[in-house]
Amino acid sequence: MPHLGFFVLAWLVARSCQLDCESSSRRPAYTDISVECGTDYMSLSILICPAIYSGYNESLLILNNMFNDPACKGTISTNVTPPVVKYRFPLNMTNACGSVFMTTSSAGTGVFSDFSNIQTVNISGVVRSYDPTTGTVTYNAELKYYYSCAYPLEYLINNTRIDVSASSIAVKDNNGSFISTLSMALYADSNYTSPLVIPPLGIELRTKVYVQVQATNLTAQYYVLLDRCYASTSPHPTNSTYFNLFVSCSRDQMTNVSENGESQHARFNFPAFRFLEQQNQTVSTYYLHCITRLCEKSTCSTFRQCRKRRRRSVDTGLAENGVTESTTLSTRVPIVTKAESIMAPKIEAQTASNDDSSKGLGVAVGVLTVAVIVVLCMAAVFYRRLKHK
Repeated sequence: MPHLGFFVLAWLVARSCQLDCESSSRRPAYTDISVECGTDYMSLSILICPAIYSGYNESLLILNNMFNDPACKGTISTNVTPPVVKYRFPLNMTNACGSVFMTTSSAGTGVFSDFSNIQTVNISGVVRSYDPTTGTVTYNAELKYYYSCAYPLEYLINNTRIDVSASSIAVKDNNGSFISTLSMALYADSNYTSPLVIPPLGIELRTKVYVQVQATNLTAQYYVLLDRCYASTSPHPTNSTYFNLFVSCSRDQMTNVSENGESQHARFNFPAFRFLEQQNQTVSTYYLHCITRLCEKSTCSTFRQCRKRRRRSVDTGLAENGVTESTTLSTRVPIVTKAESIMAPKIEAQTASNDDSSKGLGVAVGVLTVAVIVVLCMAAVFYRRLKHK
């Protein structure tokens, strides 16, 4: 009876002819796998021709030992040259095709230096070859394609992607970012349905500003938790004045946090204010920024508890932490508030000037009166002397 491996090899030869493997029929290499770290799905692409050269087809490349799950099978794509076998699975612990989720914590640095627990989730796994050869020996090399995606779970909300350096694990690692799923919007009502429209002359002081930070197209594995939200006079607060609306459980008495770490959106509101350094301007303009954490649903309650913050010197601020344009974003539309009437200081100045004038006139009249009395007294004295003579 012919060896089973003979039939497999014959089928693979025919398969390689169909797939146009002439230019890539070689032994496998470390560069044969590529990984795409999406916000909701991960995708793997493995060059199939080197695998065929080693004695395997796409059905024999098994993702995380998931033999019986059709959703975890690889499919051949001939739309690219050379052809690849593709895998695509959701970022969810329950159906990520056996991928391992590992969350690590470290102390925050840079703009996150106020926080002692910055998390990163690493999602990893392996595609292994399955050798169908029966008997005592085999001539097929075992193939292992390792993959990994590292996602930071803390962001300064920005329209600009935050790139994080990779760490190499086995064959192929990659970095993902959820920053593109996060957005911040301002509303005029407590139902968060009417966008806040800011006129050219600004909104009135004490107008309620409702803020929502939301994640869209994000895996359901994570909720949105705001660690810190603040306002600054510059859209890029490297050297500008800033005001903390809240940091963890410490918040300004006028700020109200209505929802945080309970779903894929967080909400808070505050009354419109103005910066004193802009008091001589007709309007006060500032920008909102939020440091946002993505936490696993099971751990968000832990982060909602009050956390101790490391003390920061008054002289060390956002400028020292190196916030640059590539990592800083404010609200798309700045918040503009009407300044207090600039006529009041002028009226007060005029009133003060009038008071000063009145006081000066009184002093002059008094001096003149004294001078007249002195002259009259001297005239009386001279008159008496002349009369005696």
